[in-house]
Amino acid sequence: MNWRKLEEHLAKTLMLASFALVMGSLGFILITVVVKGLPALNWAMLSQIPKGGYYLGKEGGILNAIIGSLYLAGGATLLALIFGLPMALYLEAYERRSRWADFVRLSLDVLWGIPSIVYGAFGFTIMLALGMRASLLGGILVLALLELPIMTRAMDEVIRMMPFDLEQASYALGATRLETALKVVTRQMLPGILTAMLLAFGRGIGDAASVLFTAGYTDRIPNSLLRPAASLPLAVFFQLGTPFPEVQQRAYAAALVLTVIILAVSLGSRWISARLGKYTIK
Repeated sequence: MNWRKLEEHLAKTLMLASFALVMGSLGFILITVVVKGLPALNWAMLSQIPKGGYYLGKEGGILNAIIGSLYLAGGATLLALIFGLPMALYLEAYERRSRWADFVRLSLDVLWGIPSIVYGAFGFTIMLALGMRASLLGGILVLALLELPIMTRAMDEVIRMMPFDLEQASYALGATRLETALKVVTRQMLPGILTAMLLAFGRGIGDAASVLFTAGYTDRIPNSLLRPAASLPLAVFFQLGTPFPEVQQRAYAAALVLTVIILAVSLGSRWISARLGKYTIK
C-alpha cells in the first residue's frame, strides 16, 4: 500500500469517525430528552401558564415560555433581517471583493464567534445606562445583535453563489446596481435568504445567556414590549435547578418542546430550499 492510498484510507476513517461521533452525540441527546421529558409532557403543560406552587411540583405549564421564546426569536429575526439583508446586498452589489468588504466580513465572523453571554452583558450594561428594566424589548434587541452576523454572513455566502453572468445580463439591459440587487439577486437567491433567516431564528430561540439579564423571566405572557418575557431555555435552566424531581422532569419536557421547535425550523428551511430552489437559475 503506497502513501496516497494510506492517506485516503486514513481520511475516510477520520470522516466515518467524525460522522459516528456527531450522530452518536445527537442520538444520545435526543434519547435523553425524550425518555426523561415525554412522561411529563401533556396538553395542560403546553396550554397553561405556571400556577401557584408550580416550581414546587404543582399545577401549571410552560405556555408563557413557549410564547415568550417565539416573541423573542421572531422579533429579533425580523429586526436582524431589516439590517442584515441590505448589508449583504450592499457587499455584493457595491463592494464585492474590495478590502472594505473583506473587513466587514471579518468583523461579522468575529461577532459570530463571540459567546452569547458577552452579548447579554453588553446589552445589560446599555440597559442600565438607559434606565431600562429587563423586558421583551431588551431581549429582542440583544438577540437581534446575536443573530445579525449569523444571518448576514449566511446571506452573503448565498448571494455570492449567484451566477455572475446573470448579474451582468441585468446590467446589460440597463438596470442599476440597486435594481439588480432588489429585483434580480433577491429573487434569485430567495431560498438561501429564507434559509439564513431560519438558521438565525433557530439560533435565537435556543439561546439562554443573552436573554438572562435582558429579557428577564415571568410566569405571565407579555402583553407589552416593556414587560419581562420568559423563554424555553431559561425555563429549562430554572426548573433543573430545583430539588423537586417532578419539576426537573418538566425541565426535560420543556427541552423536548424546544428541540421539536428547532427541528421543525431545520426541516422547514430544507423544505423551503428544495421547494423554491427549482425556480432559480443554476
